[in-house]
Amino acid sequence: MDVIIIATRSCSHCQNMTKELQDIGIEHRILFAEEEPELCQSLSIRHSPNLVVDGEVVFRRQPSEQELREYFN
Repeated sequence: MDVIIIATRSCSHCQNMTKELQDIGIEHRILFAEEEPELCQSLSIRHSPNLVVDGEVVFRRQPSEQELREYFN
């Protein structure tokens, strides 16, 4: 499973999402929108943060830890 947080460099929620994913044991990586304009355009990303799993945007906002647990179970 390929899990990516796509966020802007100034996104204040990115750190929280990273911690919550770590807390539930989900490996992930972070890509910055400023460095990936073509990817953001292809996924219609206009806000930050976004959670992408296997190439599909599954959250276009910061989900709660409960929402993450439900999604990944």
